[in-house]
Amino acid sequence: MQSSNGRSRGGGEGPENVVENHEGQDSSSGDMTYQDPWYDALASGWGEGDGVPVPAAPVPRARRESRSGGAAGAAAGVYLEVQRSAAFREVRGRYRRFVVPAVAVFFTWYVGYVVTATAAPGLMARPVLGAVNVGMLAGLGQFLSTFLLTWAYARHARLRRDRAALELRWDTQELTRGVRGGVS
Repeated sequence: MQSSNGRSRGGGEGPENVVENHEGQDSSSGDMTYQDPWYDALASGWGEGDGVPVPAAPVPRARRESRSGGAAGAAAGVYLEVQRSAAFREVRGRYRRFVVPAVAVFFTWYVGYVVTATAAPGLMARPVLGAVNVGMLAGLGQFLSTFLLTWAYARHARLRRDRAALELRWDTQELTRGVRGGVS
């Protein structure tokens, strides 16, 4: 059997373990050279090269703009104003009122499953129906609860947050467009 680089992978006797390299040398004689040009090339920053240190690439300086001057400073002010608005706080509050309890319940359920599987293997091995035991049902319950949580999150976002967040985003776009002089 032969790998893609021409080296023998097979351990059996016969033609599978006799591979010729690019110079026509027989690999069974032990004179095989590896003909991959990338084989000896070191990755950037790995190991020692030829002894010559590689200079570090210059890092461009970040663009600095003052908060008080220019369109960028005014746009930043718009975003700070929107962040302080009641509409933004409401969207964020709706998000937190769903996510924090959902994560707490799901994490408790997951840790409970792992601890029970570790601490009470007899309970998890108890048969329920034929070859199906409590551990298998709890494991499938993990998958089911993940899909249910995903569905509930998407539904909550669609019904309670998306419209308000879209209106807030639209208002923010309009305010920044006005600050930048009609160019977005």
